[in-house]
Amino acid sequence: MKMPSFLLGAALLFWGWQTDFLLVGGVMAVALESARFTKSRWEVSDEDFSRIWTFCALVILVAAVYAFTANEGPASFRGLFQEVNLAAENKAGASSARTAISVIRWFPMAFFLFVAAQNYSSRGKIPLLAISLIQRRRRKRAQQLGEPLPIGHDVDVSYPYFAGCLFAASAHGGGGKSFFWGLCPLLIWALWSRRSPRFGLVPWAVAVGMAIGFGYLGQLGIVQLQRLVEGYTPQWLSGSAGRGFDPTHTRTEIGQIGRIKTSGKIVIRLDPKSDPAPNYLREASYRAYSSGVWHAGSSKNDFVGLGAEADLTSWVLQPRKINSTAVNMACYLDGGKGLLPLPTGCGRLENLAAYVLEKNSAGAVLATGPGLVIFDAHYGPGPTIDSPANTNLVSTNEDLAVPSSEEPALDQVISDLHLTAGQGPERAKRVINGFFQDKFSYSLWQRPAKAMSTNETPLTRFLLRSHSGHCEYFATATVLLLRKLGIPARYAVGYAVHEATSGSKYVVRLRDAHAWCLVWNDKDKAWHDFDTTPASWVEAENRRASALQFLSDGWSRLTFELSKLRWGQTRLRQYILWTLIPVLALLLSQIIFRRGRTRQSRQPETRATVTEWPGLDSEFYQLEKQVADLWVARQPGESLATWLRRAAVEPAFIGIRAPLEELLRLHYRYRFDPQGLSELDREALRREVKSCLSRAMPEGKGR
Repeated sequence: MKMPSFLLGAALLFWGWQTDFLLVGGVMAVALESARFTKSRWEVSDEDFSRIWTFCALVILVAAVYAFTANEGPASFRGLFQEVNLAAENKAGASSARTAISVIRWFPMAFFLFVAAQNYSSRGKIPLLAISLIQRRRRKRAQQLGEPLPIGHDVDVSYPYFAGCLFAASAHGGGGKSFFWGLCPLLIWALWSRRSPRFGLVPWAVAVGMAIGFGYLGQLGIVQLQRLVEGYTPQWLSGSAGRGFDPTHTRTEIGQIGRIKTSGKIVIRLDPKSDPAPNYLREASYRAYSSGVWHAGSSKNDFVGLGAEADLTSWVLQPRKINSTAVNMACYLDGGKGLLPLPTGCGRLENLAAYVLEKNSAGAVLATGPGLVIFDAHYGPGPTIDSPANTNLVSTNEDLAVPSSEEPALDQVISDLHLTAGQGPERAKRVINGFFQDKFSYSLWQRPAKAMSTNETPLTRFLLRSHSGHCEYFATATVLLLRKLGIPARYAVGYAVHEATSGSKYVVRLRDAHAWCLVWNDKDKAWHDFDTTPASWVEAENRRASALQFLSDGWSRLTFELSKLRWGQTRLRQYILWTLIPVLALLLSQIIFRRGRTRQSRQPETRATVTEWPGLDSEFYQLEKQVADLWVARQPGESLATWLRRAAVEPAFIGIRAPLEELLRLHYRYRFDPQGLSELDREALRREVKSCLSRAMPEGKGR
């Protein structure tokens, strides 16, 4: 049964809509459905169909290899064989899943030429021999043994291609119910022409409605189950292997004696879409402080997975956020997993080829992906992905908590600054920042403490006596001072951006790692960056740069470019594919257009006798009709050979049994042999059939 008009085109449009290939789907739909309005057809032989099928199979194979390499497949499986653990298995599984999704999404494009060849061929169907290895082997074996060739069959691949388009449309990354409600009318459209005539319209509509209802309920159940499973996922899988920051805790250098060593290694590269570049790139923030260690508190175990959009590289962090600025970033994920350094107020990530993306309520975004990721971060002022301030004085009080061991020093500083709770955050910030800028200095060197009090903490010594320290001292002290004044605050870690290179690009080094404070603004319900570390820290760090830093920078650039090739973060593959297009076009022209175009006859029955059923004009069918009318009728599904053996026992056929068997062999050759019959054999078939009809005709019967 033929496919309903325009159903295949509608399926291609639906596929393009769901996978963001709408333009491609529209062009393909018009190309296929135009066959209904044109009379031009091509004579495509069985060999041509086989070549086109092989070509499409090669296209899908190349697409699979490309998707596998682009999704870090070789590196993932190499790591799995080198060290079998849960992380390696998860990485290899994610790479395989992304490869499979990509290949499924590309299926309609890969086999479009095969379906187009069917629609524009003179026979309107595909020979099963072109796609079936079993049929090919049977035919080859019959030729070798000299036996009659097996009967060939033609098939219509429109419905399998229709099903493939719907399956490919399901490989989209977006949420919502548009796929389900788009799928239902297409299936109803396709099933309508195939409905059984034994049942009326009402039972059929009720059955379809029940199927849709149960399908919708099942979809909701699967979504709820997925959320439940994600809620019970062990959070230790979210451990970071990044550039030194951990989303659950950070051990500061507060109280460490000696000089802190820093490195000039480049770890992040930025290319702002518009000036200026973001001042800070935050990786995580923390709530609880104790003995030189900041902890995530309640944010430790609340990582939730994010779903990519249809293109599988766009991720929404804040759905309704207005992002006015963007920056292109390149950073490494050591071991294939790490925290992403993001600008404040980041709401959307694009072109991020991550396998898994998670975020927690403290603003940390954890990515699992290739060793190098290059993406666009869109950000703007306003809300951040952090949870609101927790100021519940009855229970946890995380964003106002102050260790009792630090309270005496904090109280003394607040008293000296004449600050009191309730004066407002702006005045408190201004006074505290002035205090640190005027009376403190930045230093990576920590002298041994003089034994003056057994209860003195490193932070107390910093606030009351040394007045010198690095960013972790300033950030910790600021957070605790604000909390002591009743202002919610958190401790943030990440990198400061200040080193411009050629043009408007920037680089971030390991020594640019920084800590600062986040302050809650109750008016706009958002967290704001607040950095009290003296600005001289940047100059102090730059003075520590090696005289041979230009050599390490050159090596870093070289390894960066090589990493782009290794981890699929370059357009080299796209360029190679573009160069292959002329070659593919030439191959297709040799396959398809070497056959002459014919004009479709205005009489469908004449076209059918010539092209759709080769050998239908064989005179043997005249003999069959005469014998069936006078003596032995041919049963449904009975082969000519079986029927002829039954008919040959009739007295009128005893003398011509041998000529009839020879006629059947000539008929089979004319009907199924691609080479057909020679002119002599064709004339012999006509002559012998006429002779047999004359000899087998009973007396008194006309021809």
